Amino acid sequence: MPHTLLLAEPRGFCAGVVRAIDILDQLLEEADGEVYVFHEIVHNRYVVEGFQARGAVFIDQISEVPDGSCLVFSAHGVDPAIVDRAVSRGLRVIDATCPLVTKVHLEAKKAAREDFDILLVGHDGHDEVQGTKGEAPERTSVVDSEDDVAKLEATDKPIFVVTQTTLSVEDTRGTIDAIRNRFPDAEIRNDICYATTNRQLAVQELAEDADLVIVVGSENSSNSVRLVEVARTMGVRAYLVDGLEDIDASWYEDVEVVGLTAGASVPDELLDPIIEDLKKRGVVKIRPVVVAEETVEFKLPAELLIADEV
Repeated sequence: MPHTLLLAEPRGFCAGVVRAIDILDQLLEEADGEVYVFHEIVHNRYVVEGFQARGAVFIDQISEVPDGSCLVFSAHGVDPAIVDRAVSRGLRVIDATCPLVTKVHLEAKKAAREDFDILLVGHDGHDEVQGTKGEAPERTSVVDSEDDVAKLEATDKPIFVVTQTTLSVEDTRGTIDAIRNRFPDAEIRNDICYATTNRQLAVQELAEDADLVIVVGSENSSNSVRLVEVARTMGVRAYLVDGLEDIDASWYEDVEVVGLTAGASVPDELLDPIIEDLKKRGVVKIRPVVVAEETVEFKLPAELLIADEV
């Protein structure tokens, strides 16, 4: 049974998630009626259910939002055509897109204006990828593997490359190398965010000493899934759980050291019951594994800051 717990630092909420949650929290505090959110505000079941209990309504179609209502766009960003549709209906639109995702949108938009063909390295269908592709759908191809790159049609236009922010550096390396080989003059941006990178580095450090790594996060959280993959790549057993209730006690058999971390949309309070359970099972030593100190903060949208000051 385990006697040592390694706690990854940093872990859990990143600055973009904190901003999105603060936005929705403030709107719910002020709201006279329901607040609508396009897709999940962040990819975490616990967070989403908590907001639903307070009156947030998560929707997948703009048509589901009543006239005159408040509509929040999630941290993952959104297709600009959807924004235009919401504005044209006179909805009160609040954008909770992570500023680092907004940066990728702006890069793609600028590249399209400059007549580039755009390669978007990411998982087709992910909320963030759909939003970024929407900046220039006719000029953007989503690629997720070396095979995808090989299947691209030849073009005489210059190539501009952006990436989904929540991918693993290792995940994208093969695809980026394939792009470089096929399009030597491609202009490539590394858009994987600092928080994603830091959490992956922390898992690599955990995996050096841990017999088992537990990642707290939901299955639809791309960055949480990547943390599990990073640990497994290091040769360590790793599991993704939403919370303590998902842990199988048999995982701890023949395990002396457990590594624990959480995806960027996970509140630290979900880790507390796991830590307490491990103490009951015999863990007597808890050691932080620190790879970076995060001090990044993002401001709320101007309209909320103004309302907060009034």
